[in-house]
Amino acid sequence: MKSITINGSQRESVGKKATKALRNAGQVPCVIYGGDKALHFSAPELAFSKLVYTPDAHTVVITLDTGETVNAIMQDIQFHPVSDRIIHIDFYQIFENKAITMDIPVRTVGSSKGVINGGNLRRPYRKLRVKAIPSKLPDFIEIDITPLKIGDKVYISELMNGDYTLMHPDNMVVCQVRRSRLAIVDEEEEEEEGAEGEEGTTAEGGADAPAAEAAQE
Repeated sequence: MKSITINGSQRESVGKKATKALRNAGQVPCVIYGGDKALHFSAPELAFSKLVYTPDAHTVVITLDTGETVNAIMQDIQFHPVSDRIIHIDFYQIFENKAITMDIPVRTVGSSKGVINGGNLRRPYRKLRVKAIPSKLPDFIEIDITPLKIGDKVYISELMNGDYTLMHPDNMVVCQVRRSRLAIVDEEEEEEEGAEGEEGTTAEGGADAPAAEAAQE
């Protein structure tokens, strides 16, 4: 998984006055949990733009002015209710041998046959909850929708991977192609239905013949 580096300054004072002063100076107060003790630091608001304003998932390398470096993931973020500026971020320290859980983006590739024929691609989940050690976390989960016809679905069970665990029920639908009023019937499906109809007619004809002969006798 890609990583973003943020340079911060360790905070000595964590009271309300000190926090307000930091925000007035364009700094974002932050806390890192998960280690031996909580680490308080601050960094310029612009330093978080590539981490916050993106659909991608990232781990974070936080480099403090004390020389300490911490690997972490963003756990929680707070925005100002009026200005929408970032006012606080919580991070969680990660370790290479310890599994963590993150929301990973879902990406689709290919052109669905069902969509080409007028169906609608539905993606109820833009991200999936994934558990893995940091080095095994994917940048995104890719789904090839090329073979999907109208009515087809992709379930969590079809996305299983040995590198990570998907924290969702196996029967959860991740994406599907639903029929629309303008949908065109797939030629292959039409041929299959036609073949089934011919077999049914033959069988019915064979069953009716003895009855007709008996009536003539």
